[in-house]
Amino acid sequence: MKVIVLGGTRFIGRAIVDALVAARHEPLLCHRGNTEPDGLPTVAHLHAERRHLGEHRDRLRTFAPDAVVDCLAMSAGDARAALAALPDDTLHRVVLSSQDVYRAFATLQHNGLATDSVPITEAAPLRADRYPNEATGQEDYSKIEVEEIVLEAGATVLRLPMTFGPHDYQRREEFVLRRVRAGRLRIPVGAANALLPLALVDDVARGVVAAVERHADRGTIYNLAPAHTDPVAVWMRRILTAASSTAALVRVPDGTPLPEDLGLTRASSQPLVISSAKARQELGYRDTDADEAVSRSVLWHLAHPPDDVADDFARDDQALAAVG
Repeated sequence: MKVIVLGGTRFIGRAIVDALVAARHEPLLCHRGNTEPDGLPTVAHLHAERRHLGEHRDRLRTFAPDAVVDCLAMSAGDARAALAALPDDTLHRVVLSSQDVYRAFATLQHNGLATDSVPITEAAPLRADRYPNEATGQEDYSKIEVEEIVLEAGATVLRLPMTFGPHDYQRREEFVLRRVRAGRLRIPVGAANALLPLALVDDVARGVVAAVERHADRGTIYNLAPAHTDPVAVWMRRILTAASSTAALVRVPDGTPLPEDLGLTRASSQPLVISSAKARQELGYRDTDADEAVSRSVLWHLAHPPDDVADDFARDDQALAAVG
């Protein structure tokens, strides 16, 4: 199949391109051209701002795509721009969304009392605040609005979990690994009981390819998520094991101030256990063994540390002082 990929040079996008090529599909990468990382497969590129995609409509039609994967539709404007540039109603569209659309995610974000039962299916209630990132300057970010627009156009929507792995620019394991690099032997944590869906980027990419290959009913939504959801403390221990660290997680009393990057370990009342049963049944979605997945990611991140490694652990020591 010929597949237009909107995005495709960073993290999840580049893993999707790798998976498409491995499955013998032909991608065309449409991106701004700001990042051209080493290691990408040899495929065709089209450099264009999303808002200018319409100016390249002839090139896109000449490619004769069977499908399009939109990795970077963050707002209603993004979604509309992609639809306008590729107006063919018969084109199979796969659009990446996020599990932050769920009310349960908003509850977890704001550390509120539980609002939803688990597991959370595709039919679970959505969050009331449609623009959750206004405070951080992303006033128009709304995956809910993206979904509404593309579902009406018959797209397949994939709601992704917290994704980790090689090339992750968010560096989800860094809150542990920076302490490992510094030789810290005790890490202060709160209850560390939050249940969060975590998926290896390679598993997500294969799920996207499966959605491309299977023309689902128009306007279908799938959750991609692990079969088992572990507490944060279990995830942290997996990271330590993969990094060959003997550091201990030290439970500090509730209310003890923790470093900002350890805020994830505070007590949580709303579990974010996501059901991926529909994707497993209809797309054949599967996830890598958790120990293997974390090890694969950790080894890459240890070999590729961030440029700005933080080494101030005064707040760690203050928290640890609460337990002696």
